[in-house]
Amino acid sequence: MDRFKLIYGEQAEQYEQLVAREDVDGNILKALQTIHSLAQADVVEFGAGTGRLTGLLAPLVKSIRAYDESAAMLAVAERKLREKGLKNWRTAVADHRTIPLPDHCADICIEGWAFGHFVGWHPANWREEAGRALAEMERLLRSGGVMILIETLGTGFETPTPPEQLRPFYHWLETEHHFAHTWIRTDYQFASLAEAAELLGFFFGPEMAAQARIRFPECTGIWHKTVEN
Repeated sequence: MDRFKLIYGEQAEQYEQLVAREDVDGNILKALQTIHSLAQADVVEFGAGTGRLTGLLAPLVKSIRAYDESAAMLAVAERKLREKGLKNWRTAVADHRTIPLPDHCADICIEGWAFGHFVGWHPANWREEAGRALAEMERLLRSGGVMILIETLGTGFETPTPPEQLRPFYHWLETEHHFAHTWIRTDYQFASLAEAAELLGFFFGPEMAAQARIRFPECTGIWHKTVEN
């Protein structure tokens, strides 16, 4: 089994420990607020995972419907949302390419660190499979709505350094699908060097663990596109 699929399917709690330490400066939400108004927005989230973005957006939007292929990941997200006392959300297991919602029901369709996996999981036809997910976003959006993709530009780097296998994907988004893009820092802040090594090693592997620091740099890209239906 692919290592990431194993993590997402069976190690959701440990994954949550890692991502809870990401974006110490709160740059993700600041960036999203410059792309589209969140007030009164209906949001559909693809690949919600343990609710990394869901928890940021839910207090500020009208509604958020969060989907992921892993029930284990969504169980963690649901627990976190209940703990916050939020009621404007719902979750369901679904494939990124077939979200069970009607046309034109959202103002924002967003994914975080999910669509990039098409490249690794469908190396022969990732354009077709990622294209289906983009088409699903477009189907769900109302006129004037926005598609937002958040993907890695390098963990352990202080300036954008996209992984080699994802460079064609990002180029495809920008040239064939005409997404605008920007980047932010989403550094991790760990409680100790030992925690940094443990959690970085768990997800990224031993080479990353060997570079561990209490504040660990990361660059993240945000691609966005307004849809006029």
